[in-house]
Amino acid sequence: MDKKAIIYDFDNTIYAVKTIGEEIFAPLFKLIADSGDHKSSLEKIKEDIMGKPFQVVAANHHFSKELTQKGIDMLKGLTYEGEIKPFDDYGEIKKILGERFLVTTGFWDLQWSKIRKMNIERDFSEIHVVDPSTSTKTKKDVFRDIMERKGYKVSEVLVVGDDPDSEIKAALELGIETVLFDRYNQHTDHSANFKITNFKELKALLKAV
Repeated sequence: MDKKAIIYDFDNTIYAVKTIGEEIFAPLFKLIADSGDHKSSLEKIKEDIMGKPFQVVAANHHFSKELTQKGIDMLKGLTYEGEIKPFDDYGEIKKILGERFLVTTGFWDLQWSKIRKMNIERDFSEIHVVDPSTSTKTKKDVFRDIMERKGYKVSEVLVVGDDPDSEIKAALELGIETVLFDRYNQHTDHSANFKITNFKELKALLKAV
């Protein structure tokens, strides 16, 4: 598989959200629990918040408008200053030829604080934070923009991410090949072109296909 550019997702692709999730989202979890203003179990909501943008979780679990707005207001100015590390095999992506891009959805300050704490800015040609609270832009828009600006053909780009309903779906709609990064083998049914559980497998896949 000959690719000139690989676009990576961030949360649960570069690092595991669960390693910091309980700490960073504790006030949000308390807000949701105290409100009782939702139609799902708190455990399921917490699980989804670890893997999806808050606005998506709020819609999927039928949060009231008031609770959704309170959650957004809480998360808007949130940053993370604790220890955070990428997956142990993260270094493998730097051994793969081609341009690297990082595209993530979330609150601007929070996403950038995590990226900077990991000290990975120099590992990517570009980093894009798609913040639904301030923009209508989507990952699909960013993928398309990268290809147009860089002059990449669809066949020359690969998207790697953990969410079949987010970056994988967006890429497939554009005709881009995709790799589902399923670290813990949670997805048995998915539409991605390929599936891996670690970055060593990605390197081998690119050589083999």
